[in-house]
Amino acid sequence: MKKALLIYWPQGGNVERSARLIAKEYGDITLQTLKEVDPTTLPDYDLLIVGSSTVGAENWEEAEDSNLWAPFFLKLKESGKDLSNTYLAQFGLGDQVLYPDHFVDGMGILKDDFDLFSPKHIGSWSSEGYDFTGSMSLEGDDFIGLALDEDSQPELTEDRVKHWVAQIKKEAGF
Repeated sequence: MKKALLIYWPQGGNVERSARLIAKEYGDITLQTLKEVDPTTLPDYDLLIVGSSTVGAENWEEAEDSNLWAPFFLKLKESGKDLSNTYLAQFGLGDQVLYPDHFVDGMGILKDDFDLFSPKHIGSWSSEGYDFTGSMSLEGDDFIGLALDEDSQPELTEDRVKHWVAQIKKEAGF
């Protein structure tokens, strides 16, 4: 039986609500916050779904001090394990209105960190229907994962989640 894990951070707010919505739509999946997960167990899963938010550019410096992702990746690196047999799908939250130049940048930042462990990326998502000016999460015309905007487009979240979960299950062969 294939195993799936959904990891999200920060806890509470829109990221957690979105993670719970994705987990509910997905079905048989383990849901953990970044604080709860042991990075050395990631290769035990066939599919990882990772969710994060993007803080505004003026807050990035302060966010560095409480960045739980850095110790997470350090522990994974120290374990000597890779993710070459693991599918990785990402979702990210952002605000197109307040931060149009950095919309869902967090996915791109985390992708760069995950790439050091060679996962098989799945779950790219069309940028059509969004209104932003820049994103580190774009590859061509698509986001590297599901982009959600609970501030400006909350009415689209459920439908986007439904279609994206079906897409990643198909791409991962679940």
